[in-house]
Amino acid sequence: MAQLELIEKLNNALSWELRAINMYAHYSAYVQGIQRLHLAKHFTAEVTESIGHANIVRSAIVKLGGEATTERNNMPIIHTTDYIEMLKQSYDTEIKASKVYGEILETLKSHDDDELYDAVESIYFAELRSVEEVRMLLN
Repeated sequence: MAQLELIEKLNNALSWELRAINMYAHYSAYVQGIQRLHLAKHFTAEVTESIGHANIVRSAIVKLGGEATTERNNMPIIHTTDYIEMLKQSYDTEIKASKVYGEILETLKSHDDDELYDAVESIYFAELRSVEEVRMLLN
């Protein structure tokens, strides 16, 4: 039962990563004005980071004998050309993702898999850094 719970939580994290890939790619294409110079690169880098996170999580699900989701989280991706709204959406997404990874870390404490714990912890800290970076961009 504990393994099924872990797989479910990992699939939730994977669904958030799949959503982030779509959202950041969309925003990278739609950001306009002088902000495009910095934010298009920022959003593209977030796509790359989310792909990496998704690959780690997907591999963990397979390792545990689960079936990895192919569906993104169903929270709507807001279409906008307003860079402030894009950053607000990014901030909200990063907060939610960091919470999901924090919950997975708690679950992993009862599993004997140091490699997976370390991998998820690394993603968790990357998410926290992203939260702080977007918070600073919004201020």
